[in-house]
Amino acid sequence: MQSMVSYSKAAMERAMKVQEVILRAIAKKITWWQAAEIIGISDRHMRRWRERYEEFGYDGLFDRRRGKPSHKRVPMALVEQILGLYREKYFDLNVRHFHEKLRAEHQIELSYTWVKLALQGAGLVARGRKRGVHRKRRPRRPLPGMMLHIDGSRHRWFQDERWYDLIVILDDATSEIYYAQLVEEESTVTVMAGLKEVIERKGIFCALYSDRGSHFWLTPKVGGRVDPQRLTQVGRALRELGVQMIPAYSPQARGRSERNFGTWQGRLPQELRLHGISTLEGANAFLREHYMAEFNRRFQVRAAQSGSAFVARRSRDLDLIFSLQFERTVNRDNTVSFQNLSLQIEAVRWRASLAGCTVTVHQHLDGSISLTHGPHRLGRYSAQGETWAADKKSARRSVEKTRSGKVKKPTFPPRLEIPHTPRDSHFPTAPTAAGPLTQTGQVTC
Repeated sequence: MQSMVSYSKAAMERAMKVQEVILRAIAKKITWWQAAEIIGISDRHMRRWRERYEEFGYDGLFDRRRGKPSHKRVPMALVEQILGLYREKYFDLNVRHFHEKLRAEHQIELSYTWVKLALQGAGLVARGRKRGVHRKRRPRRPLPGMMLHIDGSRHRWFQDERWYDLIVILDDATSEIYYAQLVEEESTVTVMAGLKEVIERKGIFCALYSDRGSHFWLTPKVGGRVDPQRLTQVGRALRELGVQMIPAYSPQARGRSERNFGTWQGRLPQELRLHGISTLEGANAFLREHYMAEFNRRFQVRAAQSGSAFVARRSRDLDLIFSLQFERTVNRDNTVSFQNLSLQIEAVRWRASLAGCTVTVHQHLDGSISLTHGPHRLGRYSAQGETWAADKKSARRSVEKTRSGKVKKPTFPPRLEIPHTPRDSHFPTAPTAAGPLTQTGQVTC
């Protein structure tokens, strides 16, 4: 009985319950496999307990490992090193990110569960909250390029008072990141820049899944259904390329991109701090050159089917498609008024004047401006309205308008102008120094 003093009350109660079940099996009131099922152990382990009970009696039913250190115990020095690393260097990383750093940077090969429990036990990490209502995750598209997600997340990415939007475009089939960029604010221009870059590198995709932001959709009633007939600039560009747009009506519907942003917010600020990056330009260079590939390596999954749904673009001018387009009427002096600028149209070969015609003004993503009339390019201008030197046409006779606005139409074909020259007479002419004429018309000397 002396050995029972070191065991807890719960351990003694369990031993008594096991003994009761074993005694019932010995009395043949239940079978041994039923006894194992009642206790919750395997048949093989039940045979071990039976042998121990027969040899040691009641004391044989206690856990003999109690009071002995485990051979898998982590040395105290290593525990102190791990906790110190988290406190001093990795204090703002989540547990998964910290576990990856331990393996990659410090060659500490401990399980994720052990690291999590150690941090939680030391009070350095809060325990996770209970999971909510079970929801079924929407299955992925089978092929890359069938559907892309685009979304923006406003966050303090530099862990200071500055707020920026991170625009991310990812594939639904593989979660591969095709585009990631920090911008001052998510807008039509920044969204178009991302879509244009993806299409240039990968090709035209089938569908785009987005929220109901004003640069994607026009929503007549707040919180209501979108109007698919009234297109935004982004909607017009994607319709020209044949890309379907799909609106999301709740954050849960965008679960894949929302979970992705949770990962971005839990990792990118810490990576920027560890690399000493504090500027927008430096962060975007780090994203393009290093972190997007690292992110895809860790979180990209294999598509359900082999192949790709991307289609190579065929002679489509993406600079014109992904631009802000506005209709204007040409003035009488062949200029177009746009945002306090006067854009002069150079003379064209196929028409004497474009006055009164409706043209399209393209404001490009870099701020420059183009004018088109149907398939014709009328000119390219800087953001200040100056004509680009490369687009200046050869000089051509310009036509001035009268006060009434009418232009004299030139004749066709042009009238030939023959200079006046003296003609030969049928009668001979005499020089002034000649003598008088005779009756026969001969000159006499």
